[in-house]
Amino acid sequence: MKISVIGLGLMGLPIAQRLMHCGHDVLGWNRSAERLAAAQAEGLNATADLNRVISQGEIVVLTLSDAAAIETVLFEQLEDGLLKGKQVIQMGTISPDESREIQHRILAAEAEYLEAPVLGSIPEAKNGSLIVMAAGPEAAYQHCLLLLRCLGKEVEHLGGVGQAAAMKLAMNQLIAALTAGFSLSLGLIKAEGVDVEQFMGLLRESALYAPTFDKKLGKMLEHNYANPNFPLKHLIKDLALYQEAADKNGIEPSISESMLAVLQQGCDAGYCEEDYASLYEAINPGFDMDVDEGC
Repeated sequence: MKISVIGLGLMGLPIAQRLMHCGHDVLGWNRSAERLAAAQAEGLNATADLNRVISQGEIVVLTLSDAAAIETVLFEQLEDGLLKGKQVIQMGTISPDESREIQHRILAAEAEYLEAPVLGSIPEAKNGSLIVMAAGPEAAYQHCLLLLRCLGKEVEHLGGVGQAAAMKLAMNQLIAALTAGFSLSLGLIKAEGVDVEQFMGLLRESALYAPTFDKKLGKMLEHNYANPNFPLKHLIKDLALYQEAADKNGIEPSISESMLAVLQQGCDAGYCEEDYASLYEAINPGFDMDVDEGC
């Protein structure tokens, strides 16, 4: 199958590579010359000619950063008529309303639309173990199912467009909540001089444990958040989208507002491009470094 992958960032490139590994004919595009060159250096067939990439693909996979990027690429930069007859799969994290609006415009361009955001990161994209959440017409889902199963063994069809977008925001809100909660607890453990491994041993045996705690523990203890699979700035963007959707649906906003403010503090402190676990530094500003140095 000929597939056009639009956006070769942190997730777009490994998704494109995985599709190529599964035997698909993949052609990629990225607006950044640096990322385009990096993709080509890793063996991906990629070009800066957007119109060529779209015209050659039967299926167009969007792995762009946000709805504004999709708007710019598909409806401002692209030549009229090139989407006609194509299947578009939107895999980024956007709001339910944004996804429904994009669907409306895709249909007006005489193309089909399926939203399919994913849960997981670069390693899962590379080995095809992402959790894929699809929503849209049943016919579009069935048409794309083999492609999506290349990316994730379990591909859930959740219903109409907007429902997968909502599921993805709900999941990413949990990423923020779990990491913030763990940062609060770990901060107290460190401040009171409790042995961290004793704390973790008890936590791992309890119903409170989540595997993400161990995944992020080392980064927090070492204060090293380099080479992120998911930067803090992206979590801020996603939590802001969650808050917007929650406000619309009458969900009490104060908790997400507080979390968003703390995440922004981390970004303001210079961690925007770092791993989202760096929100530990915003929750525990300064004192933990001093404790370690005094030991």
